[in-house]
Amino acid sequence: MDELNELFENNRSWARAIEADNPGLLQELAEEQKPTYMWIGCSDSRVPANEVVGLLPGDLFVHRNIANLVLHTDFNCLSALQFAVDSLNVEHIIVCGHYGCGGIRAALDPNPHGLVDNWLRHIEDQYRSQRMEILRIPDPEAQVDRLCEINVETQVHNVARNTAVREAWRQNTALSVHGWIYEMKTGLIKDLDVTLSSLEDLHDLEHKMSDKNS
Repeated sequence: MDELNELFENNRSWARAIEADNPGLLQELAEEQKPTYMWIGCSDSRVPANEVVGLLPGDLFVHRNIANLVLHTDFNCLSALQFAVDSLNVEHIIVCGHYGCGGIRAALDPNPHGLVDNWLRHIEDQYRSQRMEILRIPDPEAQVDRLCEINVETQVHNVARNTAVREAWRQNTALSVHGWIYEMKTGLIKDLDVTLSSLEDLHDLEHKMSDKNS
């Protein structure tokens, strides 16, 4: 139990440091939250959302799952999205994947991994649709990383197709969806330049996707 006691001590130290650096912040957050950003990221323990972007508690509304997927059947994620848009009025939704993602790697592995294989089928579908592009990359690790990028781009599209997001855009709400990827070796984030900020942006993207697949 010593490990758990250490966590409680860490918590007390953290709370003291937060109060010292930002007096009254915790009391303010106890009353309400007003985050500007929503973060949809991977569950990987090496990608702590607030820390990698240097934000305080209350600044970032976070949803995480294996391989940062946004699926129309995942009511956990969809509920978080709707709450972020309709109740918290976030201005930016960030889908952030990371290079070397274990979920992406597992989706490319023909060996069984148990229940998670059902979740990863969505990544397998992405691989099949982009297989020729990925196989043109000679390095297997670079293939994984490219699929990590493709996955983020796909999830940005999925977020933009979300009912709450589209309705916000119909109401001319200032809301942008971004696709980023994190490099664990450097601790740096890369913008994949797939930001969508309106229904027109979404329609343009879908026309490009249709042309690419035709």
